[in-house]
Amino acid sequence: MSLQSIHRLADRIRTNVGSVIVGKEDIIDKMLIAIIASGHVLLEDVPGTGKTLLAKALAKSIDCSFKRIQFTPDLLPSDLSGIHFYNQKLSEFEFRPGPLFTNIVLADEINRATPRTQSSLLECMEERQVSIDGTTHRLGRPFLVVATQNPIEQHGTFPLPEAQLDRFLFKVKMGYPTAAEGLDIMKRFMSDNPLDELKPVASAAEIEEAQLAYPAVLVSEDMLQYMLAIVEATRSHPDAALGVSPRGSQALLRACQVYAALQGRDYVLPDDVKAMAVPVLAHRIALRSAQRLRPDAAEGVLDSIMRTVAVPSDAPLMTRS
Repeated sequence: MSLQSIHRLADRIRTNVGSVIVGKEDIIDKMLIAIIASGHVLLEDVPGTGKTLLAKALAKSIDCSFKRIQFTPDLLPSDLSGIHFYNQKLSEFEFRPGPLFTNIVLADEINRATPRTQSSLLECMEERQVSIDGTTHRLGRPFLVVATQNPIEQHGTFPLPEAQLDRFLFKVKMGYPTAAEGLDIMKRFMSDNPLDELKPVASAAEIEEAQLAYPAVLVSEDMLQYMLAIVEATRSHPDAALGVSPRGSQALLRACQVYAALQGRDYVLPDDVKAMAVPVLAHRIALRSAQRLRPDAAEGVLDSIMRTVAVPSDAPLMTRS
């Protein structure tokens, strides 16, 4: 698949999802970037803002398998990965796959599950495999975890640890619609649910081809240095207890490459880095105790860093990353 084909593929999916989801083009793009870059997305906002609907619309647009898991305190790791059960007819143990064996997993209210269950997602999110009773099972491709959490209601929840947050390519907030978008939503869902009529416009095989093609997007030495300067600045910022890890810098690179491809370009610009820095890096910064209760404090740290780090030229000599 060519890079221009990725651009056209994204346009088809974006338009199709947009027939259900109103006014969230930027978030739809981030979902597309995540699945092409083999990443995962954490959607954070109050109930009723369309988090579940967005994940379902994306799955139906790509014609791939989809499973929804409602996370609760009594959910066990085996409820996600599957179990070996004894088949009395065959007189042997058989493996019964859990809901992780799919292409797109919606982990609804992920912070309501215990840390033990949350940690069972680490292996599958990073390595695309599940180990059960000493046997490793490979997961299908593409594989995308879309997790949701409500930031307001904290009773009976278990905050995601930094190790879990670091596995998500993006952490984004849905946000409330504008008055015009709210009116459009009411009209669109007045008589029926447009999700029921949604048809696939892409295949899982096309997403796999895009995953293999996007690394061809060129990244200059200046762009790499620019990304690294932003990451290193998070490690020395006075409000940050811990800065962004090397995994975070790699995630920023992948996100910028796919973002450039979605714009129809075969090279990364500083504007791509600026667009991806906050959603990719903010949730990877551990703030000092005095800053943790401030809303959007991590985003503020990155905003201040972006204003101070020198921006390279828009059109440097391109070399392969």
